[in-house]
Amino acid sequence: MLTIQRLDHADAQILIEGAKEKASEIGVPMCIAVVDESGFLIAFQRMDGGKPLSTTLAQDKAHTAAISRKSTQAYNECCVPGSLTFGIHISAGGRFSTVGGGIPVEVDGVLVGAIGLSGGAPEQDIACAQAGINRFLAERA
Repeated sequence: MLTIQRLDHADAQILIEGAKEKASEIGVPMCIAVVDESGFLIAFQRMDGGKPLSTTLAQDKAHTAAISRKSTQAYNECCVPGSLTFGIHISAGGRFSTVGGGIPVEVDGVLVGAIGLSGGAPEQDIACAQAGINRFLAERA
């Protein structure tokens, strides 16, 4: 029998609030998705002004980070023509994202979910996702 650790809705709200705060600070409305360790949606928020396309991109980034246990940025750096990783971006029914902004969430070395953001440049999405994780980890301490 397996015991699975995963984010709950309250955890997801903390992640979203931390990401929203950073997005507001930089002036970029974001779409923010939080998923469990299997990549299934727990919570989602589209900030006022968030782009319609970003609704699915944020969810796909979070999904990718959870199922691969790696940031989408890491795949972006290695998923180039000629690399052995090239082609992974068409997996998972086309949901696999190699655009920066999806980051796994770990607690004590255990993957418990992931967060994905979309709405700004990938660097902005990454910064806001990390801000969400930082808030979550700080509140757990």
